[in-house]
Amino acid sequence: MNAPPPRDSFEAAPPGLPNPLPRPENEFADLERAWKPPRGIAFLTETNNNFVGLWYVGTALFFFIAAGIMALLMRAQLARPENSLVGHETYNQLFTMHGTVMMFLFAVPAVEAASVYLLPNIQAARDLPFPRLSAYAFWAYFFGGLFFLSSLFQGVAPNTGWFMYPPLTSTEFSPGVNADYWLLGIGFIEISAIAGAIEIIVGVMKTRAVGMSLNKLPVYSWAMLVFAVMIVIGFPAIILGTILLELERAFDWPFFIAARGGDSLLWQHLFWFFGHPEVYIIFLPAAGMVSMIVPSVAQTPLVGYRLVVLALIATGFLSFGLWVHHMFTTGLPKMSLGFFSAASAAVAIPSGIQVFAWIATIASGRMKLTTPALFIIGFLFIFTLGGLTGVMVAVAPFDWVAHDTYFVVAHLHYVLIGGMVFPLFSALYYWVPVASKRQLSERWGRWVFGLMFAGMNIAFFPMHIAGLIGMPRRVYTYQPGLGLDPYNLVSTLGAFMFAAGVALFLLDMLRNFRPGGENAGNVWRAPTLEWLPNGNYNTRSVPWIASRDPLWDQPNLPREVEQGRWYLPGTVTGRREALVTSPIEARPQYILVVPGPGWAHVLAAAFTAAFFALLTVKANYLALACGVAGIACVMWWLWQLDPGPLAPPADIGGGVVLPTYATGPGSHSWWAMAVLMVVCGMIYTCLVFSYLFLWLVNPTAWPPAGVSMAPGWAGLAGIGLYALSSLLIWLAYRRLGGPDHRPLVVPVLLAAALVPALAAGALGLWAELSVGLDPKGSAYGAAVTTMLAMQLLFVGIVVLMAGFTLARWWAGKIDRVRRSIFDNVSLFWHYTTGQGIVALVVIHGFPRLAGGL
Repeated sequence: MNAPPPRDSFEAAPPGLPNPLPRPENEFADLERAWKPPRGIAFLTETNNNFVGLWYVGTALFFFIAAGIMALLMRAQLARPENSLVGHETYNQLFTMHGTVMMFLFAVPAVEAASVYLLPNIQAARDLPFPRLSAYAFWAYFFGGLFFLSSLFQGVAPNTGWFMYPPLTSTEFSPGVNADYWLLGIGFIEISAIAGAIEIIVGVMKTRAVGMSLNKLPVYSWAMLVFAVMIVIGFPAIILGTILLELERAFDWPFFIAARGGDSLLWQHLFWFFGHPEVYIIFLPAAGMVSMIVPSVAQTPLVGYRLVVLALIATGFLSFGLWVHHMFTTGLPKMSLGFFSAASAAVAIPSGIQVFAWIATIASGRMKLTTPALFIIGFLFIFTLGGLTGVMVAVAPFDWVAHDTYFVVAHLHYVLIGGMVFPLFSALYYWVPVASKRQLSERWGRWVFGLMFAGMNIAFFPMHIAGLIGMPRRVYTYQPGLGLDPYNLVSTLGAFMFAAGVALFLLDMLRNFRPGGENAGNVWRAPTLEWLPNGNYNTRSVPWIASRDPLWDQPNLPREVEQGRWYLPGTVTGRREALVTSPIEARPQYILVVPGPGWAHVLAAAFTAAFFALLTVKANYLALACGVAGIACVMWWLWQLDPGPLAPPADIGGGVVLPTYATGPGSHSWWAMAVLMVVCGMIYTCLVFSYLFLWLVNPTAWPPAGVSMAPGWAGLAGIGLYALSSLLIWLAYRRLGGPDHRPLVVPVLLAAALVPALAAGALGLWAELSVGLDPKGSAYGAAVTTMLAMQLLFVGIVVLMAGFTLARWWAGKIDRVRRSIFDNVSLFWHYTTGQGIVALVVIHGFPRLAGGL
């Protein structure tokens, strides 16, 4: 047996086995003991991706079924003209809830849920780097989703469309709590999605099989990386939009009220900056699944791997230039129409590259018509038709004709069902053998596909014709004699046929899905690492891989991994562990001690959900109590983290010795904080955009007549105070790295840095209030107050972080080595002071500069 290579030459040549001799039995027993799930009710505290991922997928399918039932009720209502099955108010709630549940509670969570389960398996990682964060995201989604769905049974469900356009959603036209259920419920669920995105980004970049460099990264991992980055950039816009609209509804701050300087188009810009990229946020993970399944069913490597990866990245980039695609009828300038129309057509190019790569792969191999393959063929047919109608509505003159008709409804469903639901069902049939002792029935699967494929086209193709005839969207009935009757009846029959296919799939799952213990094995003879022998710990040892199709190119790999012949075959610290690798070449960096089960994240999710739910029903004091309890649970959760080096550097095999702890830019937690700062930066960037947009609407009234600007010295003083606070934190950071073991100057500098930060935040708000700024009086007042209030919120978060850090200091949990939490807090501190400086420059500098121009 060849000797393993030195640590810096993993890419040079395939190494010999790091552990050529049989592994001791107690080593495997210790590994199984560390990953054993708790029993009884404590099982709900499990954080292992193999359990949380299945809970997540199951919950997403539940919401899919709930939204489907709503769709069937709407189709039954529209089966004939002047039907009275449901009234107009119930119908309004049904179509709003159907769209909202499908987009927010099924589509994005379903692909995120699948990644929680699949990513560690595909990358031969023991788990994701933040398993409690994944579990928190699931429980937040679970509690929040059930609360949101309950509004339908209380008769107070949102009833103004899943897009919530003002002024229809203002208190003048929607005085009840219906809109608040959407704003607070969905805003909270988006936070869950962002938590999952942070986990995915760090997981893809930092926990991979040894040697899985970026040019060997599975296409699914690339797709999920682009997906998560798009969430981080796009979802903050809708979070800010919901904040602004709820502030208007709760406190009468007129962001969208034209009479006081607001503009309802601001909501459309914020919503569609999230809403149109979301279509591709949903599609890209599905495309990644297809790129994994096609080589298996064709038994040949994917054609054009590099082009497919570039197409994924290009789709993610171009999708952020398409949001005005939904606003062609709002009276935009012709130059804007031309630009966004061209961008809308251009995004078809990377999608086409992927489609042709899949077709070429199928053509170059021998494809067996298994159930996953049938769903792939159905996807290619339906998604291509949806793409063609997408090019049609990208042309502004045609969009003016088809806008708000059933033609758009048909296009949307061809893209979303074809581009996401069919690949997802293909993935379920394909990957169930990884999680279950038995695979799903091939005979039943063909019936499922046939019913769903026929039902999909029978239901939605006639809608193109009905829309061009003149059938408007979002109407609960129509008059006879308009030529719409046969198309609506056929669409209703198709919808029930599609539902029959889904029902048959659920019966197949009940018959055959048996999770736990040994799985069905590599039934498709697939080439990727999720088909390695696995347990709760995923892979017994972390392999070195030499290609993109390791199970085809390294046929002995499954046996070697199961015997512990590769890296980290046991547990070094006696706890759950994962191997952290470098982001580019996937070289081993350190051993990550993975947090295990606990109640803190479950309770934090429950209290957070209760906070938003109680705010919705105006139980403000109870909401405040739950918010405080939620923060306390988060602190309890975080207190258990950053244990420091639990063991000295250990040999993971082949003489490769790694530390069991890391801080700074090499640490996975540092990466997570950096991504969180991008999220926060995007929220504040969208707020600055809102400020500038409202100025463009009111260029001569910014500030409006009778409103004085705060003195300039207050802005300059605030900038100086924020800079001082950041300087003090930098000095504390440098001092902690000095020669003293625990220098007292560090906590003193940390506490001192709070004073200028608090003073700057308070000074900024006081200066505006002292000149009589009224957030209710004008959009200018509302925008300025919101910018300052949000900055104060961030300062408050810094105060909590500082208190937490000081408590850990005095408990002896921070020193020169064990400093990960301090490093992350200082990073966020610098972001907060930088954000404060930007806010003051915009508020104090921009109106004076604009006035001078």
